[in-house]
Amino acid sequence: MEEYELIVIGSGPAGRRAAVQAAKLGKSVLVVEGRRRVGGVSVHTGTIPSKTLRETALNLSGWRERGFYGHSYRVKQEIGGDDLGVRLMKTLEHEINVLEHQFHRNKIRTVNGTARFTGPNEVAVRRADGSDLAVRGERILITVGTIPYRPDSVPFDGDHVVDSDAIVECPRVPRSLTVIGAGVIGIEYATIFSAMDVPVTLIEPRETFLDFIDREIIDTFTHELRDRGMVIRTGAEVRSIEKGKDGWVTTTLADGRTVRTEMLLYAAGRTGATAPLDLDKCGLSVDHRGRITVDPKTFQTEVPHIYAAGDVIGFPSLASTSMEQGRIAACHAFGLPLPPAPQYFPYGIYAVPEISTVGMNEQEVRARGISYEVGIARFRETSRGHIMGLNSGMMKMLFSLKTRRLLGVHICGEGATELIHIGQAVLNLKGTLDYFIENTFNYPTLAEAYKIAALDAWNRMPAREG
Repeated sequence: MEEYELIVIGSGPAGRRAAVQAAKLGKSVLVVEGRRRVGGVSVHTGTIPSKTLRETALNLSGWRERGFYGHSYRVKQEIGGDDLGVRLMKTLEHEINVLEHQFHRNKIRTVNGTARFTGPNEVAVRRADGSDLAVRGERILITVGTIPYRPDSVPFDGDHVVDSDAIVECPRVPRSLTVIGAGVIGIEYATIFSAMDVPVTLIEPRETFLDFIDREIIDTFTHELRDRGMVIRTGAEVRSIEKGKDGWVTTTLADGRTVRTEMLLYAAGRTGATAPLDLDKCGLSVDHRGRITVDPKTFQTEVPHIYAAGDVIGFPSLASTSMEQGRIAACHAFGLPLPPAPQYFPYGIYAVPEISTVGMNEQEVRARGISYEVGIARFRETSRGHIMGLNSGMMKMLFSLKTRRLLGVHICGEGATELIHIGQAVLNLKGTLDYFIENTFNYPTLAEAYKIAALDAWNRMPAREG
């Protein structure tokens, strides 16, 4: 039986970061990946593919130039699945090659196959040829990620009724689309296809969606989606989903309304990909969504030498935070001191338009009883916004009245996920309103929105003594 100081099950963001960290400490590392090539959900069906499809759709549709040239402007008149697939394959191949090189450079061994526990420290890997590789790990990290939730009542066929994996494995542009589930994944795909002028109906059983985002940002976002023709039905329970002989899908809601479209994307939740692991053999259990409970500071499970990180442990399920979780788990496993975690991290939603947020939203500030002021900037108020032809987009900043410290930044619009990092840095460094007032920003840039929003808040802030 082969022995390693660390076995990593899964090669997504958490797994690869942990493997590299351990290898740089001189440890022997084995990475087990269920797919034919490394990368995990992030590279093959999640983060990278969805963002690549988004970029392709925006470029080929001419979306970013319509502010100048009108809603009918298009770079390519007919966008098909092949157009989406070409860029997707090139991007994925590049990502995989970089990762394989990184593993090779750090002398990390990889093996393709399905892992299952045979004991607290023992793992069997079922390879493609049917043979089993038995390995033993001094420490083990589980980073298997998640899979789409697929209820039996939904007639998935991989073509007309799909989940978020199938929509990138065989991309195509339908004549119309229904999206069930207004979580991050559902919102992203609904708005990407809407940007390609596909009629989209978004259905969400709850009355609200993306509840962790500032409500004013969501109101702005929702208005923009409806303004361009997307149908949003919240508080709408789905009674049935039926596929007709022509392939078109009819969705019937609890109130009797129906929606008929060529394609339906079911994006109502994901579950931990833990079923094949035989976790009972190592003393672990999972919740109703297949997720593993860990110590949030060390990412240890209830079995001390077994760790878990990434989407398989639940919120926040971000590639960026998963990477840090993997690194921290590896550091703790081998006795390295853990750096204090930053109090705030950014959250990015790659919808069209983008949403990004860091720090407290207005609901949280009110709930904590903090006296605060708000500053708003519209992207159309910036010269860069005019140059880019932006008619929408906003930044919202919250400041403490008592300390003048920045409490949160919330952005909806072009480049939101890039712009947010200025706010993240100031927030974690305990900066105040005065930083934005006194410092110079490049001109013309969208980053000027920080100064505009800060001045907007400053106009209503009480004067400082002296």
